[in-house]
Amino acid sequence: MKAVCWHGRRDMRVDNVDDPKIEDPRDAIIRITATAICGSDLHLYNGVMPTMEAGDVVGHEPMGEVVEVGSAITNLMKGDRVVVPFTLACGSCFFCNRDLFSLCDNSNRNAEKARQAIGQSPSGMLGYSHMMGGYAGGQAEYLRVPYADVGPVKVPDGIPDEQVLFLSDIFPTGYMAAENCGIEAGDTVAVWGCGPVAQFAIQSAWMLGAGRVIAIDRVENRLELARTKGKAETIHFENEDVQERLMEMTKGRGPDCCIDAVGAEAHSAGVVREFVDDAREAMHVPSNHPYALAEAILCCRKGGTVSIPGVYTAPLSGVPMHAAMNKGLTMKMGQTHMQHYMKPLLEKVIAGEIDPSFIITHRGTLDDAPSLYETFDARSDDCVKVVLTP
Repeated sequence: MKAVCWHGRRDMRVDNVDDPKIEDPRDAIIRITATAICGSDLHLYNGVMPTMEAGDVVGHEPMGEVVEVGSAITNLMKGDRVVVPFTLACGSCFFCNRDLFSLCDNSNRNAEKARQAIGQSPSGMLGYSHMMGGYAGGQAEYLRVPYADVGPVKVPDGIPDEQVLFLSDIFPTGYMAAENCGIEAGDTVAVWGCGPVAQFAIQSAWMLGAGRVIAIDRVENRLELARTKGKAETIHFENEDVQERLMEMTKGRGPDCCIDAVGAEAHSAGVVREFVDDAREAMHVPSNHPYALAEAILCCRKGGTVSIPGVYTAPLSGVPMHAAMNKGLTMKMGQTHMQHYMKPLLEKVIAGEIDPSFIITHRGTLDDAPSLYETFDARSDDCVKVVLTP
């Protein structure tokens, strides 16, 4: 089959690889009908995620049709349309029993690699490095889905793929980011970034009762999407001092809740900091940029909450923990507990409360993936979200 494979920094290729097979009674095989390039796939593309190996099949936002199931699978059958979550969960460990599915104790088959790197292992993830299990991803014609009795959600007939595809990751991720804020009616929520996860965090903040949403970015078409589809006020961080503007907008108090929806590859308006990071990356030294997170901490009101759905892949320097401590901030973060959110958010789509396809700007086939990775990474051609149909 065809699959998009990582071959090094900024080197994605479409390879012919072996078709997946049932390896465990709890497996299912699906034929991919739609898949997407995620912002966190750019961390792979840019070489900032460790433990990638040449030839790894990438992609963790897939959906499709079930073509085969293992002997233990009773919830799915051949022909079912399903959306597949990017986090894998056994459904019965200490963490799964508490709905903390992205912390599953049993689904990362390379848990020791993760323990060595970050102290303990999160769940396994599709198409996202050997530290996260070394599972083949979903930017392919077919996909093996482990723990298929726990993860995939069946999609009713009549709903287009593009309306439900993002239940695989970015819609639940944005929703959990907003929920982690503990939004109270009327709260002001500031969102750093206007990429795909940020756009869903904006939509979700309104769903959860925000009185005001402010979005921060420097890419004009993304700011425009936040204004038009997200009904957010916006700040262009290269044209305005973000902290000064937020203090002005909130009468000196600061936002009640701040969401870092950027993560490891944040940009800064500071030329010197950008120059240093560019120099490191030119020498292929992976670096995580704390600019958005640092600014969110400094801007958040005293006693407020900072939510972090943005992915980080290495230790950070330059994070103002002294400010977080002295301001009494609450910080909540983590990979998304997908299995907790997918069905309730599917109901919102079915009810017409949201059409997630608003985020799509680019479409292509698997063969187009290498060039579309380049476009997405450069934010060129007004690219916000890429969907691939094998």
